[in-house]
Amino acid sequence: MYHYFAIYKPYGMLSQFTKEGDHTTLADLKYPFASDVYPVGRLDADSEGLLLLTNDKRVNFQLLNPANSHPRTYPHPGGRRDK
Repeated sequence: MYHYFAIYKPYGMLSQFTKEGDHTTLADLKYPFASDVYPVGRLDADSEGLLLLTNDKRVNFQLLNPANSHPRTYPHPGGRRDK
């Protein structure tokens, strides 16, 4: 069974389940994610926003494979940055 999650990752949290330094991680959300659910991509600790998590490797591949590139917008204090 595939699982899909869209969460808001706050500033200062790492986009991973493994503890690293003093940062909070996805494990600190205390949600019982299945052990095979992982983030699709990453947001740096100093970023905040939408983070997708799934155990559907097909979705992960479609979103992250450079051959399937798609526009992305990263807002930052100095204005928008599009990639």
